[in-house]
Amino acid sequence: MDNHIFVFGDRFMRIVRILIESFPRLLVPCLKITITLTLFSFLFGLILALIIALVQVANIKGLKQLARFYVWIFRGTPLMLQLFIIFYGLPSFGIFFNGYVAAVVAFSLNLAAYNSEIIRSAIQAVPVGQTEAGYMIGLNYFQIMARIVLPQAARIAFPPLFSSLIGLTKDTSLASSITVIEMMSVAKRIAAVYYEPFWMYMEAGFIYLMICTILTKAQSSFEKSMEWKQPVDEKASSQMNEAVSAANKRWWNWGKK
Repeated sequence: MDNHIFVFGDRFMRIVRILIESFPRLLVPCLKITITLTLFSFLFGLILALIIALVQVANIKGLKQLARFYVWIFRGTPLMLQLFIIFYGLPSFGIFFNGYVAAVVAFSLNLAAYNSEIIRSAIQAVPVGQTEAGYMIGLNYFQIMARIVLPQAARIAFPPLFSSLIGLTKDTSLASSITVIEMMSVAKRIAAVYYEPFWMYMEAGFIYLMICTILTKAQSSFEKSMEWKQPVDEKASSQMNEAVSAANKRWWNWGKK
C-alpha cells in the first residue's frame, strides 16, 4: 500500500514538474506564432471577404459568378486539404511558400469564403428604403454603402465575424501539419520526450481555452458598446412621467372612494 502511494506521489510530482517546465515553452510559440498567425489571417481574410461580398451585392455580371464559384470551392473543401495544396502542391508549378506564409494564405482564403457570406447577408439585412433614401438626397452608390449601409451592416455582422476569429484561433493548430512550429507542434515534441501526451495536450488545450475566453469576453464588451440606444427627449420624458404620476394619483383616489 505504501509503495503504491509512493509511486503515485512520485508520478504526480513528475507530471507537475513537466507541466511547469513546459508551460513557457508552449506559451512562447503561442504568442509569437499562434496569435500573429490568427491576426494576419483574419485581417487579410476580412478585407477579401468584404470585397467578395460587395461584388455579390452590387450584382456585377461575371464577377458575381466568379465570387460565388470562389465561395463554393473554399466552403466545400477541407481546410487541411487547402493547406496541403498551397504548401505541397503549388511547388509543382514553381510557386513556393514557407510554412508560415502558406498558412496565412490558406487561412485567409478559407476565412474570406465564410465571412463574405456573413457580410453579404448583413448588408442585405439593411432595409432597401435606406438605399433609396440615399439616392433621393443625391448620394451615389459608393457614398450610400460607406455612409449608410455598411455602418448598419457592421452591427449585424460583428458577432458572427468575431466568432469566426475565435474559431480561427483554434484552427491555427492545423498549421503544424505544414511544418509551422506553433503551439501544437511544440506540445507534440514535448510529449514525445516525456511520454506524457495526455498532460501535454491538456496544457495546450488550457492555453487555447484561456485565449478564447479572453476573446469571448472582449466580444461581449464590444457588443455592449455597439448597442444602439434610443435618444431620450428630456421634455417628452418629463411630460410622460407627469402623466403617469397623475394617472396613478387618480387611481389611488378612486380606490379610496
